[in-house]
Amino acid sequence: MKSKRTSRLMRLLGMLQNGRGQNTALLAAECGVSRRTIFRDIGLLRESGVPVEFDADNGRFSISGDCLLPATSFTPEEALAVVVLCHELGGRSGVPYQGPARTAALKLEANLPRPLREKLRQMSDAVRIQLNTNSRLHAGDDVYRQLIEALNRRQSVRIRYNSLAEKAEICTKLSPYRMLFSRHAWYVVGRSSVHRAVRTFHVGRIGKLEPLEDPYRIPRGFSIDRYLRNAWHLIAEKGPDWRVVVRFKPLVAQNVAEVLWHKTQRLTFHDDGALDFEVTVSGLHEISWWILGYGDQAEVLEPEELRELVAQRCRRALNQYWRDESSPEDPARRPPRRKLSAK
Repeated sequence: MKSKRTSRLMRLLGMLQNGRGQNTALLAAECGVSRRTIFRDIGLLRESGVPVEFDADNGRFSISGDCLLPATSFTPEEALAVVVLCHELGGRSGVPYQGPARTAALKLEANLPRPLREKLRQMSDAVRIQLNTNSRLHAGDDVYRQLIEALNRRQSVRIRYNSLAEKAEICTKLSPYRMLFSRHAWYVVGRSSVHRAVRTFHVGRIGKLEPLEDPYRIPRGFSIDRYLRNAWHLIAEKGPDWRVVVRFKPLVAQNVAEVLWHKTQRLTFHDDGALDFEVTVSGLHEISWWILGYGDQAEVLEPEELRELVAQRCRRALNQYWRDESSPEDPARRPPRRKLSAK
């Protein structure tokens, strides 16, 4: 059975199960097929074990409301999406809530007639969803679960944390305010006793967690949006926000424009195909790494502080490859390439 027909059968199921009954003309119009096709589809549903009934008095087909999907109000398209996502993402680590979601989707799938269930599995095999690489929770899922439990009970925890900013392992009492999955990894946002302020911690770098019988309250009005302000990603630096303008060359301009990178972004194309990308961000360091990823295809126009920051990092990168005082633009004075030893 083709995927298009499977999708149509799922839609037909929902329409027949809504309790009011439908005539073939309406079913055909909603599904975009002929009445003859609807009769064939109804016959296939009956062969699959679905008790499709016909009311001769009003000329309508229907399915008992208790027959399928008894505890849900999913549309057929929603059910199909859940099942496909279940099979496609269920075996991948790092996807938020993948375990409970997979279990729920399997229960939903189990309520479908066997022939349709098999067809849905065939469809899920034809779908591939490519995600970014996710950070594994090196401390184990147990740390994540304990953080969720602490947040639910509003009780603090004591953590040992491998801090990259402080270049040391720190021990702090943490009152979790929010759990955040951003781009590649899980983070916990909460008040830290060591910093005496709200901080963000990478869950994968928590080496040890100890639950405490120490209740806390989340400040009224706290929100992730207010905490992060206009951070490019997760770090909102102190001080006023910066207006940043980056010019991308035509080679990458369209690629950049196709993505919503930041909630404040504004795009201006030039006649030659170049793009001026403008955002307002709370800090310059995070966005500088993004800009560097485009190499010579991106130039910071504003502010001057960001131009200098990117230039400094470009010079340091260049120094890793040019180890004499000659100009890297002079091919005659380039140092020899290092030979890679075979393994």
